[in-house]
Amino acid sequence: MPHASNGHVPSETSPLLPKHDADDLQHIPPQPIDPSAGLVPEGADANGSYEIDEDEYATEDAATEDGGDLERQLSNIDRMKQYQGLPDVKARMKYIMPAIAVGIFLAAADQTIIVSSYGRIGSDLGALSNTSWIATAYFLTLTSFQPLYGKLSDIFGRKSCLLFAYTIFGIGCLFCGLAKDINQLIAARAFAGIGGGGMTTVVSILMSDVVSLRERGKWQGYINIIFASGAGCGAPLGGIMSDFIGWRWVFLVQPPLCLVAFAAVSFVLKLPKQDHSHWKEKLRRIDFLGAIVLISAVFALLLGLDHGSNVAWSNKMTIIALSCSLPLFLIFIFVEIKIASEPFAPGHIIFERSLVACYFCNFFSFSGYMAALFYVPLYFQVVDGNTATEAGVRLIPGIIAGVSGSLFGGFYMQRTGKYYWITVCGYSGLVVGAATILLSTGILASTTLGIIIGLMISGFSNGIGVTTSLIGLIANSAHSDQAVSTACSYLFRSLGSVFGVSVAATLVNQSLRARLETALGAGDEAAHIAERVRQSIEYIRTLEPGVRELVRTCYAQSTRYAFALQIALVAGAAVSAWFVREKKLSR
Repeated sequence: MPHASNGHVPSETSPLLPKHDADDLQHIPPQPIDPSAGLVPEGADANGSYEIDEDEYATEDAATEDGGDLERQLSNIDRMKQYQGLPDVKARMKYIMPAIAVGIFLAAADQTIIVSSYGRIGSDLGALSNTSWIATAYFLTLTSFQPLYGKLSDIFGRKSCLLFAYTIFGIGCLFCGLAKDINQLIAARAFAGIGGGGMTTVVSILMSDVVSLRERGKWQGYINIIFASGAGCGAPLGGIMSDFIGWRWVFLVQPPLCLVAFAAVSFVLKLPKQDHSHWKEKLRRIDFLGAIVLISAVFALLLGLDHGSNVAWSNKMTIIALSCSLPLFLIFIFVEIKIASEPFAPGHIIFERSLVACYFCNFFSFSGYMAALFYVPLYFQVVDGNTATEAGVRLIPGIIAGVSGSLFGGFYMQRTGKYYWITVCGYSGLVVGAATILLSTGILASTTLGIIIGLMISGFSNGIGVTTSLIGLIANSAHSDQAVSTACSYLFRSLGSVFGVSVAATLVNQSLRARLETALGAGDEAAHIAERVRQSIEYIRTLEPGVRELVRTCYAQSTRYAFALQIALVAGAAVSAWFVREKKLSR
């Protein structure tokens, strides 16, 4: 399992990684993460004021005339804040963007930088079989804490939460580099994940505060370029550092960069202070019960999915974890609606139609897209006989297309002020891309070019959808709910990534086992070959030509299940997109 929002491609998460043996771990390709100025805001006149959509606000005007409906008037003011952003802060974006770019690049690079170091880390610490937990532990805490940063940033401020995330992440990386055994390393990675969850989430929330809603997608596109660059550089840098100066420096090089990000944001980012209350008063506002229940629910779900795909779905630990996750999520909803005075996820956010539709778009698109990104490189290596480097190079067009799609969606929304139809088209295009990949793996033809084209269509479409669905989410949220709703979207991206890869891994592994047993026949030697093939890609190259061809055929047929699953999952995103309400971004 990977990974995740996030995303990555525009995704800010990376999936959990499955277990590998020493040979396989040295040849894992870089996994892309899937992965969006002037002083007068867009849509305003020369004085910085806005026209109000008469249709949208007719009810509010009538209410004001009839009875002075204060709540309606405040809603109008809230909407104007969404349109305008913070013009004074935005005027300094040429300084702010480089400052936050350090943290974005670092967060993205960290998710891939240790991919090429697992084998060396496991061998050095004498725990090769447990190396997948280095990624699993980090991703568990990252995903669990992502939704909490929304409300915490409302209480303590965006800047304070971002600096906190840098601090926790930097300390965690320092402890990783100093770890004496695998257990210490896993614990340190889990600690670092708490900070990692905020390094991208809070930046996304911050951008929604600073820039106008109509321009928001364009700036998300710039962020995605930085993220994709970090994710792409991570694995090669990790491999080079591990080979020449030791794997510990993969972690030890990150705290100084965190310090740079901390100093840059501290110096450059000047936000108007919204809350002057004492820190003890702020502490009392935290929904600790909701936080504990949500973290437990997410942790149980991810642990169950990870254990199910890596061990067995019938395993006792898998059953217990998955059985606990649903009741915990239901308890969380009850706490947020009935108990919490300042909930992390208020009921009107959990059940609002457009917000739920955007969350489902994120969940299903990342489920399908990450499943494809995980299995396409394996397909290239096993079926086409590519090296890890060659497989990684073949993914580059899809990554570029993803960033291009995000930028295209952002500029489209800035120009038109609309997002509904481009969101529908984006996620529909994702289905077309997924179908192209499947048809190019032997259904219509076995063509590498077809797979790459499918990845490009998928990447471009997902890039559009990730950006436009985020704007749809923000547009349908009250200004006071933007941080919480944005943070929840990252949770759904991360959960989708894990779900998609976990289910795909199960389908592929079960099919591969059955096909190998049929193709190789009964007997201890055949069983041994089948087991080694499922553990190591490199082992396939050592087989006799006839057996190797049989194994490659079985692998090709089995991975089609992952690509077929991708179509079903992204179709869920395409359907969900139709239920997002259109709101004018500005006039």
